[in-house]
Amino acid sequence: MSELRSSAAESFSLTQGGPFYRLQILFGHAQEERARILRRALLAMIVAWLPLLVLSIIQGSAYGKQLQIPFLRDFAVNVRFLIALPILILAESSIDGHWRLLVLHFLKSGLVKEPELPAFEATIRRVTRLRDRMLPEAIMAAVAYSSFLFGPHTEALMGSASNWHTQGTGLNSGLSLAGWWFNFISAPFFRFLLLRWIWRMFLWSLFLWQVSRINLRLVATHSDLAAGLGFLSLGQKRFSPIIFAGGAVVAGQVGNAIAYNGATLDGMKFVVVGYGIFAIFLLVLPLLVTTPVLIKTKSEAILSYGALVTSHNQSFATKWIDGHPPQGDEILGNPDPSSLIDLGSSFQIVQQMKRVPVNKSTLITLAVSAALPMVPLVVLVTPADKLMRAVLKMLL
Repeated sequence: MSELRSSAAESFSLTQGGPFYRLQILFGHAQEERARILRRALLAMIVAWLPLLVLSIIQGSAYGKQLQIPFLRDFAVNVRFLIALPILILAESSIDGHWRLLVLHFLKSGLVKEPELPAFEATIRRVTRLRDRMLPEAIMAAVAYSSFLFGPHTEALMGSASNWHTQGTGLNSGLSLAGWWFNFISAPFFRFLLLRWIWRMFLWSLFLWQVSRINLRLVATHSDLAAGLGFLSLGQKRFSPIIFAGGAVVAGQVGNAIAYNGATLDGMKFVVVGYGIFAIFLLVLPLLVTTPVLIKTKSEAILSYGALVTSHNQSFATKWIDGHPPQGDEILGNPDPSSLIDLGSSFQIVQQMKRVPVNKSTLITLAVSAALPMVPLVVLVTPADKLMRAVLKMLL
């Protein structure tokens, strides 16, 4: 049987749409060539970080000892805009391309049969229309700027240490020029990009939920232990750069708290661990929408395969224990030991079938991505001799 084709599936994208994307097209920055993507990331850093450096130099807050946290020694702001920000942009093409492959795999694997193809394509069109609406990105922009109007005007965990965000003291203190740019341009822009990734994750969850309601050709005995949906776990693994970017932002702020406010790594462990748990949960959440159909498939398979195993075992006992040959054709051929083992293995797979199509490899990858930015913190706060002894102990 030939593989189903769908132009809607072949052009599926969760990043190439929406008002901000159309704005990039207007200015000629929306192409997906590698050079164009690198140029977008560089332009974002120039807009978000470079003015902060220039303005802080002009006002004398970029370096020196007059402030506890001058600009160039602020871990949080430099990590946010020189590491995390470009990752949020560079990861778009890779993740979006992999989403497209996952959508096409529904057709390639036979999960979606020809009678269900119109419903499958309708789901793609609904998600695409929602992606292109103006209201969601308008809300994201409003949320991104809300902290400028109502929230603190410095990085979190910065405490009361004097820093480049402000100038003056006491009643005469206020935002510096760099502080104004940070609060009005840089920070809202970063938050907007981060919110767009959360929005895309919602769109992906919506797509999976609606597809799971189609009459998919799920097979309970599939070796991925997810009735054929195990490939979806690979899509979540691709989000490791986003998890790393978020971890880098958290690590930068924790680094500030340790270096300038007297905090300890042990005292900040709840922040670090909390981020890891939250990030992994957020990435597994889209796969939970398939849980109802997997539970239904497993429940039905346990009954049907259970009845088949019972019937076949009875035939086996009749032939080999009671000594009476079976009458008529058997569904698995002769009820001999090999067919008994094969059917038993299939039933065990059904019993082991997972309720969420996520594997251990994906969870480990996401956990490592969340933890990796924290490694410099450990190196920063751990005495060199103690760190060396720990490394030698692991090696020897």
